[in-house]
Amino acid sequence: MRKFLVVLDDSRECLNAMRFAAMRAARTQGGVAILSIIPPDEFNHWIGVGEVMREEARERIHAHYEVFAKWMRDRQGVDPELVIREGDTVTEILAQIAADPDIGVLVLGAASGKKGPGPLVSQMTKNSGSLPIPVTIVPGDLSKERLEGIT
Repeated sequence: MRKFLVVLDDSRECLNAMRFAAMRAARTQGGVAILSIIPPDEFNHWIGVGEVMREEARERIHAHYEVFAKWMRDRQGVDPELVIREGDTVTEILAQIAADPDIGVLVLGAASGKKGPGPLVSQMTKNSGSLPIPVTIVPGDLSKERLEGIT
């Protein structure tokens, strides 16, 4: 089964990327893999404090994931999987793509402000020519209705 890989982060545009991935997966009998990456610089503290912070980050990720997963199951009939990695964002996205041969499309949400599409979209588009899969960039300001029409 082909999977859509979508990155779960704290950005507003993440919502539209999640919606797009779930809707496309539902319409193509595919799956969704939700990747959340914990940056290593969050834990440059004493060992005990770093472990507590790492566990809190994982709890936050699971809470966000459950909101998206419930919507995907209830509205789209898609049961997503959660993958949590620690490290540099781009490196971990590439590692996940390499680790899971079922991933067929990377879905990213683009910010809609004057500052550009966001750091993740900017970094991934620089690498897009060497990626083994296509990248879909979903504008962060598309309405739900427009997303439904596109997918």
